Amino acid sequence: MTSSTAGATGSANYVETILRGLSRDSDHIAFHLEDGSTISHGEFGELVHRIAHTLSDHGIRSGSTVALLSANRPEILATRYAANLLGARIVYLYEGLAVEVQSAIVSDVDTDILVADNRLAARAAEIVAEVPVKALLTLGPASTGSDLLALAAAADSSPVPPHPVAPGDTWSVRHTGGTTGHPKGILMPSGGYRAMLEHQATAQGADVVYLISTTLAHGAGNLADGVFAAGGTIVLHERFAPAQVLADIERHRVTDLFLLPPLLYRVLDDPASASTDTSSLRRFLYFGCAASPTRIGQALDRFGPILFQIYGQSEAGGISMLTEADHQRPELLDSVGRPIPGVEVAIRDEQGNDLPVGQTGEICVRSAMTSAGYWRNPELTAQVWRDGWVHTGDVGHLDEQGYLRLTSRLKDMIIVVGGHVYPVEVEEALLGHPGIAEAAVYGVRAEDAAELVHAAVVPRPGHTLTEQEVREHVASQLGALYTPHHVEFLDRIPLTDAGKPDKKVLRARH
Repeated sequence: MTSSTAGATGSANYVETILRGLSRDSDHIAFHLEDGSTISHGEFGELVHRIAHTLSDHGIRSGSTVALLSANRPEILATRYAANLLGARIVYLYEGLAVEVQSAIVSDVDTDILVADNRLAARAAEIVAEVPVKALLTLGPASTGSDLLALAAAADSSPVPPHPVAPGDTWSVRHTGGTTGHPKGILMPSGGYRAMLEHQATAQGADVVYLISTTLAHGAGNLADGVFAAGGTIVLHERFAPAQVLADIERHRVTDLFLLPPLLYRVLDDPASASTDTSSLRRFLYFGCAASPTRIGQALDRFGPILFQIYGQSEAGGISMLTEADHQRPELLDSVGRPIPGVEVAIRDEQGNDLPVGQTGEICVRSAMTSAGYWRNPELTAQVWRDGWVHTGDVGHLDEQGYLRLTSRLKDMIIVVGGHVYPVEVEEALLGHPGIAEAAVYGVRAEDAAELVHAAVVPRPGHTLTEQEVREHVASQLGALYTPHHVEFLDRIPLTDAGKPDKKVLRARH
């Protein structure tokens, strides 16, 4: 990394970029909160430093690990910045994980301090009873632990100098892998992340007003970092609620919005959608899981030419983007765009050979934004990171214009009698039915060791569907091989904490 990428100090500590953005105008609003209150840049920056002093008093320094368990609150973001400012690494615990999984993560990453939302103090107490830590700190008064916010209010408010970190140092261990079992810890290096934020600091203006309603533990947290690097404002929701999202777009004149595709569909289908003034929106970003071209087309009709898609994953970072201009070409809506500048994409067969344009294989990625491997798992790291390339486990091909077309994840492929079924293809067929609002397709193991295609479907309001009608629709679109063996009708598709369809939960119902 060059010094220009790392900043004036030569350090790769990304928090320096954020604090610089917050310092430009101390009176500028950092947060609009759901209760109508606001927090200024100056107030938020001071909170970061007060918490940093408090964490330092508790022994947090370079090499320490701070685990975070909270709903979306400004204080949890300030705590993350404070820990990283000191050179420590952070680990988020998704709320929806079983306590056994949360405890295993806390133990695995050698957690020094657990910081928890005071409303989640009972769960935090369960975790530390299983895995002792040096301190349990809560965001507000609770029946267990010490009140971090009270301690911070009494702490020194003087600026804490950013601890120098090297480009390869880990600022976060991001866990992925689902709601049960032991998730994989992905090492997020500091250098590439700071470089990305330095770009965001100039690419966005201070007039950006970003609405965030998905968990700060995932992609929304990275977007928040970019907003503050640019000196902008966040409208923060603790939980996703489509009606509230629409109301606050109009109330706060939101300029930028991010949602995962299933949540985008729910905003689109909300009764208030048609009457809400969304003219302030300049960009509607979506990523995180496969999107339906049919539903994206409907979103374009509703919101205009402001949709922007990013395809990526925690291991590989950002891979490709489908720009606002690309969205104006209907034939591109089933693609995930062209590779992001600076990102190399190769399509390879099972032997690792490069495949020509148009042929389907595994998507492999090389860039400065890839992660550094898995936490204490050299065997799996060696499988995924080979010769400088990340083997994503995603299947797709590049077309003649350089657009990447994603088929599915290798692990999601359903092996049926007579062939292979990629769930995303069946989901798109289902979402093309006028009576279907949401759909998730997954495989269930049959007695003969093959799998059966199962579909969970959410009907649109006012539509009554039958299993036979749904099966016949898929058969007419894709053929018998892709036709669901079973169709389940639900009020809502269950989602993970990250906002993706939770197919493990769906599969467990059978």
